[in-house]
Amino acid sequence: MNKKARYAFIIDYFRQRQPEITTELHFAGPFQLLVATMLSAQCTDKRINMVTPSLFEKYPDAAAMATATETDILDYIKSVSYPNAKAKHLAAMAKQLVAEFNGQVPDAINQLTSLSGVGRKTANVVLSVAFKQPTMAVDTHVFRVSHRLGLVAKTANTPEKVEHELMKNIPEEYVSRAHHWLLLHGRYVCTSRNPKCANCDFSSICPSTTKKR
Repeated sequence: MNKKARYAFIIDYFRQRQPEITTELHFAGPFQLLVATMLSAQCTDKRINMVTPSLFEKYPDAAAMATATETDILDYIKSVSYPNAKAKHLAAMAKQLVAEFNGQVPDAINQLTSLSGVGRKTANVVLSVAFKQPTMAVDTHVFRVSHRLGLVAKTANTPEKVEHELMKNIPEEYVSRAHHWLLLHGRYVCTSRNPKCANCDFSSICPSTTKKR
């Protein structure tokens, strides 16, 4: 199966089985999504969803969080990975939003990535989920699954290269959903260790599986 046919097969599979899909993070509005996504780096969504209710009750928007110190925020997020660094970035990010964007989350990638602690992946999640833009966030799951399924070349050895190759091959109308399709497939089926190939509906077309036969 060539690459074009593989893309068509995979997109059609997900389109039929998961026509509506979005992030597993809980949030209300762009600011809370931005915070939750920043916190989710190298941490499970399940853990983040346990932490954010009390955090958002205290700091529901940028104006409220801008009044907080790093220590204030740290008290709410101690159980996530790298809490000190994330508390520092959240405090700075909220102050930037208030000072530079009137407390509103911008909807342009260059503005989002100018915020403290916001990288391209986080920015693309916010643009896709909050602003319905056709962007492709590449995390470790998307990166891994894209390579295993043969959707990208071996030379696509950075998240940004994977992003560009996926964007080039996935129809715009499916781009935002495709991020979640690939991410959740990697989270629950095509796991980093001991992938569940026997339970994967792509085993017949997956280069990683067919090589083992």
